[in-house]
Amino acid sequence: MAFDIFHRHKLTISGTQAQALEMARLRLIWVGMLMMMGYLAIILRMGDLCLLHHKSTAMLMGSGAPAETERPLRASIVDRNGNILAVSLRMASVYADARMVHDPAKLAQELAALLPKQNEADLFKRLSSGKAFVWIQRFITPKQEYAINALGDPAIHFQEEQRRIYPDANLAAQVVGYTDVDSNGIAGIEKFFNKRLAAGGKPLRLTLDVRVQHIMRQDLAAAIKTFHALDGTGLVMDVNTGQIIAMVSLPDFDPNHIGEATNNEKFNRATLADYEMGSTFKTFSIAAGLNSGKVHLSSVFDASHPLHIDQFYIHDFDAKDRPLTIPEIYIYSSNIGTAKMAESLGPDYIRDFYQKLGFMQQAPIEVPERATPLYPSPWREVNTMTAAFGHGIAVSPLHLVRAASAIVNGGILLKPTLVMPDNPDVPPQGTRVISAATSEKMRRLLELVVASGTGAYAWVKGYDVGGKTGTADKNKNGRYENHANISSFLGVFPIWHPRYVVLALLDDPQGTKATHGFSTGGYTAAPVVGDVIARMGPMYGIKPRMYITRDSIEKSMKPYLKEYKEGQALASVSTDH
Repeated sequence: MAFDIFHRHKLTISGTQAQALEMARLRLIWVGMLMMMGYLAIILRMGDLCLLHHKSTAMLMGSGAPAETERPLRASIVDRNGNILAVSLRMASVYADARMVHDPAKLAQELAALLPKQNEADLFKRLSSGKAFVWIQRFITPKQEYAINALGDPAIHFQEEQRRIYPDANLAAQVVGYTDVDSNGIAGIEKFFNKRLAAGGKPLRLTLDVRVQHIMRQDLAAAIKTFHALDGTGLVMDVNTGQIIAMVSLPDFDPNHIGEATNNEKFNRATLADYEMGSTFKTFSIAAGLNSGKVHLSSVFDASHPLHIDQFYIHDFDAKDRPLTIPEIYIYSSNIGTAKMAESLGPDYIRDFYQKLGFMQQAPIEVPERATPLYPSPWREVNTMTAAFGHGIAVSPLHLVRAASAIVNGGILLKPTLVMPDNPDVPPQGTRVISAATSEKMRRLLELVVASGTGAYAWVKGYDVGGKTGTADKNKNGRYENHANISSFLGVFPIWHPRYVVLALLDDPQGTKATHGFSTGGYTAAPVVGDVIARMGPMYGIKPRMYITRDSIEKSMKPYLKEYKEGQALASVSTDH
């Protein structure tokens, strides 16, 4: 009975009502499918906007505001000890849609009160422009961002950006360089390694030591002030690796405020300026002579009278008016003796040797600002004689310290570098330019110059300093100025186990009462090098050898310091002993 009732009820609802129920069920399914397709379309569009076309709201509105694409933070630049030289921080920038500004005068007044760098009248002009996008200020502080956001004006928007910060400001400005407002490298290391830095990642580690950089900058700045020089340059290089420990060019600038810097301040004199170096070049011409086998420490050249070449005369600043041995030519800085020695080597020998030292091409270094040396072409006999004492050829200070390192490190010319190697234990590869024996002789001569010659003011007791002074008449528009010079001193320490070359150069220093009116390299630049060595030596754990004295140095070279008496027959003077 119960089964019959249930069966009859089932048959009852399977008629017209069942068809209606089935139709309703189908309609619900179609509506659900349409809703699901709508949601799917919205999701796909959101994914397209967010993932494939990631633009700011302002860009979608056609405002012209910058895209808010996420970029990795630009990699930091650090010194050899990990001290930060350049770092990027995420900061907010504020802009406005001027079409949405209701009261430009009021908003300009409010923003000017929160942003001291902004002028209210200028803000009003921008906010009244009707433009879809106007910058208010790039790189505001979190406090300023909070205060501006609290104004609640719908026309104001924020953009996250990167800002490059240079914690040490001027200290290594020309070396590190700087970026533009969009964090693109414009100069120095920032430009040379722009792609690598922009990719983010681990810091770029330089060879600079900020401690030595500070010492050089401080001492050089003091010398510029004391001698009223126009500018100056200082370098410290590791002679065994080519690593640049310090590179200073003054005047300099603060890269945090690049808009205030002048072209003169941004100019890196250490790598981009060409100078006629004067007598420091005697280091290279005499090394060339000794290395040739034709010239020896005991060789003698007559410096009794000025040397006449064409319409020119070669003079000595402190003439001895007698024949001189090679050590005497070097320590007394005789132009006449050096020119005659170079002449004895033949017209092409000095030129070819300078070519080997890199004096005729740009120095290889990791900054884009590099000078191309200036040298005579064609190279004539007179050029051989004048270039031997540093006139008629102009190179950068970096060229000078690189070549000097090769002269004292055993004879190997290395590639200078500002970037620490991935594996510091692997010795750098170089090119031999002189023999180890010639290098040893040159170290003895360099030491003698400081102990008994023109470099006396670079003497640092116990530190075995060697070096060479340089004073060159300044060449301006192709003419030499008699009362303006480039004064320099090229120092090496410790001289018997060389580790560092130290250079100081001053542009047009003026003599003082303390220097008896002289502005030569021995009086103006040598003290800078001496002070840098005295401060740097203990910092680098270099122990002084207190038993080394000027007398002991001079005594070791006495056999080569011949005192010629007036009337001695010049026929006995030989140039090849």
